[in-house]
Amino acid sequence: MAINRRIPADRGLTIRMFITGLLMVVLYAVFVGVLFIFIKSVIVIVVIAGGLLFCQYWFSDKIALFGMHGRIVTPEQEPELHGVIDRLCALADMKKPRVAVAEVDMPNAFATGRNPSNAVVCATRGIMRRLDEPELEAVLAHELSHVAHRDVAVMTIASFLGMVAGLITRFTLYAGMFGGFGGRDNQGGQNAALVELAVILVSAIIYAISFLLTMALSRYRELAADRSGAILIGRPSLLASALVKVSGEMSRIPTRDLRSAEHFNAFFFTPALAQGTSLSTLFSTHPPLQKRLDQLAKLEAEMNQPS
Repeated sequence: MAINRRIPADRGLTIRMFITGLLMVVLYAVFVGVLFIFIKSVIVIVVIAGGLLFCQYWFSDKIALFGMHGRIVTPEQEPELHGVIDRLCALADMKKPRVAVAEVDMPNAFATGRNPSNAVVCATRGIMRRLDEPELEAVLAHELSHVAHRDVAVMTIASFLGMVAGLITRFTLYAGMFGGFGGRDNQGGQNAALVELAVILVSAIIYAISFLLTMALSRYRELAADRSGAILIGRPSLLASALVKVSGEMSRIPTRDLRSAEHFNAFFFTPALAQGTSLSTLFSTHPPLQKRLDQLAKLEAEMNQPS
């Protein structure tokens, strides 16, 4: 008879998600203020900000699957993958999420969805090919922990604001490069230039703060999912083995494929890092591999201590 382990709550993660959410509300208010300066129409602002947030929140799972060439699969199509998810959900006493496969060779997995009732756990064809079943089970336990902790929705909303602020910064710079700042020979043109420069500055600051908040939360939530997933399967060493294997296999993936997937890094089991320097390498959304392995080794020792 299977032991019901459940996925333990993480108080530290809950507190961090609350603080991140609170700070994002403040940032969102500032962001709306910037939009008002730039657009000067409350109705248009509500339609743009509300509409984009609505789409990001309600369709985040579809957006992620589309971006990673994923598709929902039935038990008949992928019986082994569904079998692993079924066992883990029984152990965790949680509702089974939808199961998807991404037809890419990059070894990875991710969870998405606005809540546990609308969650999707996706494994790439590459990770299914490279890991044996116990290691794949460990990775999927990690992803189910994200679903149980409800941190996917917070990450979705947090990353959304930074993305839009970044787009506004780029758009304003683009407009300025092609005459958007107005003429400099009159007071009106100078005032318009100052306003647009202020929009660029504030949007860039909002983007930077949002990025840092997302990064800090993402690093902690990965450690929390590692711990919960390892407890669920009862063998932290399996998750450590999967981490080492997947991280090593990443170096064999073409750089072009890794760069195209970098914007999904905050949701991946392990980050897709291309060779060279980029935002993803300088400001990783995941803790260092050694830190994750050290935590799992410590947990393994604790679980193997004689009672």
